[in-house]
Amino acid sequence: MAHAQPDANVYYVPHHSRWPFIGSIVMFTMMVGVANWFNGSDWGFNVFMVGMLGMLLTLGFWFGDVISESMQGNYNDQVDTSFRMGMMWFIFSEVMFFAAFFGALFYARNFALPWLSGEGDGALTNNYLWHGFSAGWPSNGPADIGGEFETIPAWGLPLVNTLILLTSGVTITMAHHALKENARKALLIWLGLTVALGALFLFYQAEEYIHAYHELNLTLGSGIYGSTFFMLTGFHGMHVALGTIMLSVMWLRCAKGHFSKDHHFAFEAVAWYWHFVDVVWLGLFLFVYVL
Repeated sequence: MAHAQPDANVYYVPHHSRWPFIGSIVMFTMMVGVANWFNGSDWGFNVFMVGMLGMLLTLGFWFGDVISESMQGNYNDQVDTSFRMGMMWFIFSEVMFFAAFFGALFYARNFALPWLSGEGDGALTNNYLWHGFSAGWPSNGPADIGGEFETIPAWGLPLVNTLILLTSGVTITMAHHALKENARKALLIWLGLTVALGALFLFYQAEEYIHAYHELNLTLGSGIYGSTFFMLTGFHGMHVALGTIMLSVMWLRCAKGHFSKDHHFAFEAVAWYWHFVDVVWLGLFLFVYVL
């Protein structure tokens, strides 16, 4: 839905919003819950779910306000530029987030385990603390934390999920082209396929986790391998879930006639985010499953 552009020389400043304050509270609640849940507290999971529900409601109402402001025609090109810069910095922060976990994986595989096995500066550590320990990757460390486990083969469900995400990158691009050509029916079809592929990815990842926990004894407590595996794939799965929710919202907005072929940054922002999720998964597939 096209709107007349507001004065290009006037930068829209929204009224004071309560959502950042509420969002900080529910995010704190969610983090307290997940920390205690992972450390075995009985009440941790319930607190986490309360925080998660609060976060979803906060985001829903907050972005609802932004959508209303956009549909009222309050945003000019300056605001659009600010949104684009904000999204770029947000994605950059996400890149650094995953870089920290990839860095931990690299350090554990290429430095920590060789040192514990007696290589280089780790000779004394190996002789006096873990005499005779020698490990390659994957490993749960010299203390055999979590017991024996098996890894998930790269050429099973991980490969299927890779193909699913690569296909979803194509469908979201086709949806974007359809939007720019004002082909609404094609837009809804391609965008709906992207949502379905995101949901299918999450389904298969859940199946993979169930298989890992119940049949391979591969858990978050399986030493350094288990912790890095589930932290990397788990946080990525959380990003896929968030992206699928955002794509679903975009589908509903497109069905209601929102966006025009020239003004649709909300759609573009979600598409950028989805492509970022695709690229991160390719890194995960290579360094976590294959190598």
